[in-house]
Amino acid sequence: MAFFGLLGGEAAASDAAIEAAALRSDRFRQEREGDWKRLEAIVTRMEAGRWRRLSDEDVLALPVLYRTVASSLSVARETSLDSATLAYLEALVQRAWFLVYGPRTTLAGWLARFLGGEWSRAVRAIWPELLVAFVVMAAGTLVGWLLVSNDPDWYYALVPGQFQDARVPGATREVLQGTLFGSAQDDGLSMFAAYLFSHNAGVAIMCFALGFAFGVPPLLLLVQNTATLGAMVWLYHDKGLATDFIGWLSIHGTTELLAILLAGAAGLHVGRSMAFPGTRGVMQAVAEAGQRAAVVMAGVVLMLVIAGMLEGFGRQLVDDTTGRYVIGYSMLAIWLAYFFAFRRTPSGSEAA
Repeated sequence: MAFFGLLGGEAAASDAAIEAAALRSDRFRQEREGDWKRLEAIVTRMEAGRWRRLSDEDVLALPVLYRTVASSLSVARETSLDSATLAYLEALVQRAWFLVYGPRTTLAGWLARFLGGEWSRAVRAIWPELLVAFVVMAAGTLVGWLLVSNDPDWYYALVPGQFQDARVPGATREVLQGTLFGSAQDDGLSMFAAYLFSHNAGVAIMCFALGFAFGVPPLLLLVQNTATLGAMVWLYHDKGLATDFIGWLSIHGTTELLAILLAGAAGLHVGRSMAFPGTRGVMQAVAEAGQRAAVVMAGVVLMLVIAGMLEGFGRQLVDDTTGRYVIGYSMLAIWLAYFFAFRRTPSGSEAA
């Protein structure tokens, strides 16, 4: 009997605890529900685009109500209120946060600001790293040429296997020329173009992503990638097709190689800020450099998309060397003019 009495006492205590928790939750909701409902009504109207229906009092009350409801959520978590109340408050706070602290511009507005000067300004800000990356890429191309010209076996070490279809030392002029012209409908050429684009896109991303290692990996990647280019230029030059090969490559390669140059410079910029932060702290220097480099990389993604379109359509449709040169170097001139001549900013002020 005592045992059953003990069980009955525990059950009664449990029921009492549940009743007390429910009472506490109801009281908590009743005391604050007015602010919750008002904030929810304001947020709902703003999300629906009915800004003009909001009174001045509601607009001024929005940040205050947001902090009040956020405080209620904190208290609700600490006191372990019912899950329904917690879920409601979490959703409401999340919706209100985007209206109070979220971005104040649309995608179209951001794109206009980005292309209206932000991207070109960020590129100009890393000009020392651009010079270093350009010198490294030129040196890598020269190294690839010299290595293969002295020993053709280096070609197989420098050029990935996917590039070694008919493009190998010892191939005849006719075979190599056939890889450049008259293959608009060739599936093999399309696959090669797709691989070339994905390869260069991967190099660009890795150059930026590994920049934190004091800029060393981007330098190595730039040398490796351009050594491949130098080896392939030597291959075609050996058969008197260097001009045609460069034209074949330039229709998209000017944009692609410039994107790789920018990505390598962005990675070097981050690495240099870590190695030489100056009077700033390392974290502050890296944060500032990272923000600037991220803007550059956003543009690099855009350039790679355009390069992919040129590679997938332009190079296949334009089947003569002169046309390829005109398209490729016109694109290069447009990019350079934008980066170093276009200085308009929507705000009318230059960023630091």
